[in-house]
Amino acid sequence: MSTTAIPPRVTATPATLALIQQLKQKHGELMFHQSGGCCDGSAPMCYSRGELIIGDQDVLLGIIGDSPFYISASQYEYWKHTQLIIDVVQGRGGMFSLEGVEGVRFLTRSRLFTDEEWQSLVDNHIVKD
Repeated sequence: MSTTAIPPRVTATPATLALIQQLKQKHGELMFHQSGGCCDGSAPMCYSRGELIIGDQDVLLGIIGDSPFYISASQYEYWKHTQLIIDVVQGRGGMFSLEGVEGVRFLTRSRLFTDEEWQSLVDNHIVKD
């Protein structure tokens, strides 16, 4: 059994957490879904909670800013060895995502898990090797 702490599979920058709080004040509880490339490209999309129907093929990757973050199973297979880091940058994002009218957009950055972190995820049955 690994002694490395279990790393979160998705995290958010301080700027992202601040924007989430701002959006929650306007729209209530939120949810995120990592888009698979249709319409708005591959981007983290922010919705009012319950606005997007989560399907059997969606994976709950984690929680950012008290908001669930989902990814499709097919996208998850591509990204499962990485930690997603949700950031916010200037510019217009996806037209379906709530932050679009704010003049900013969410952006997914990533980093590979270290061997020790990956082993911790496997040992704790978070992912399958």
